[in-house]
Amino acid sequence: MGEVVSGGGFTLAWPWLLALAPLPWLLRWALPKAAADGVLALRVPWYGQLAGDARDGFRRPLWHLLAALTWLLLVFAAARPQWVGEIQSLPVTGRDLLLAVDVSGSMDTQDMVWEGQAVNRLSVVKRVAGDFIERRRGDRVGLVLFGSRAYLQTPLTFDTETTATLLGESVIGLAGRETAIGDAIGLAVKRLREDAASDRVLVLLTDGANTSGEVQPLQAAEFAAREGLTVYTVGVGADEMMVQDFFGTRVVNPSADLDEDTLKAIAERTGGRYFRARDAAGLARIYEILDELEPVESDVEVVRPVDELFFWPLGLAFALVVLAGGVGVRPGRTGTVAA
Repeated sequence: MGEVVSGGGFTLAWPWLLALAPLPWLLRWALPKAAADGVLALRVPWYGQLAGDARDGFRRPLWHLLAALTWLLLVFAAARPQWVGEIQSLPVTGRDLLLAVDVSGSMDTQDMVWEGQAVNRLSVVKRVAGDFIERRRGDRVGLVLFGSRAYLQTPLTFDTETTATLLGESVIGLAGRETAIGDAIGLAVKRLREDAASDRVLVLLTDGANTSGEVQPLQAAEFAAREGLTVYTVGVGADEMMVQDFFGTRVVNPSADLDEDTLKAIAERTGGRYFRARDAAGLARIYEILDELEPVESDVEVVRPVDELFFWPLGLAFALVVLAGGVGVRPGRTGTVAA
């Protein structure tokens, strides 16, 4: 998280609510007693326990004690007890970074190897790009998933861990089976246009060509360039792949549909670079280069983590209510409550 600056401790967010602690006793003293006669309003099987004399009901010392403790615990929970952690310094770069990941049908092609096993392209991207996202501490990082359409999966946030988790949960075809590269860039421009970050970066990863969407990729690149958005493009997919067919084993190019010319043009027009990832190691090297091109040079922002503890006294109060019911209520006695 960062460098520890000073200590923390226990506190109450709303300590003034503790003033409510004597309220039941004040009301008992100030309000007049209810009239003994009146219209019958409710039949309570265990009313004798509630309205009995000094030998029963709430007048019994144990029940009095449980009721008082329950009320005090509820007041204490309402005051919001908190554990305030140690002050920590977090890196803040002033950079907004969006990662646009292709989840179209072609990303299911199994031409990659991870830990000795053949896996599809998206599986490798999720692992390598997830590590890249978590390293971007200090950047506001967002995630765009695109297929036939582009969707903002995660808005810009300093919570890189959650962004990496949502990338890991993405699946093939989530946004459609085709590829809308132009729409993904257009969505990134829209999301970054109003931000005041000094650096705005889009890393776009795809394995194909623009086959869907309302905006053409080069037109979207022009929009991005005018808004000062730097686009790094990454083409994913192996150059050779062994496949079995009726005539035996043959070598094919699984990346034949990859439109490298367009990806290079997008990067050139926006001041970025184009990279080619043919395997998992190559993709990892690309993200290392991106770390060098867009380093996490940070100022310091001080934060203090806060853990809410109200649920502990609240849970204990509930347990005491259950205990009070077991102690004080005995079947077989009935009565009526007067209105």
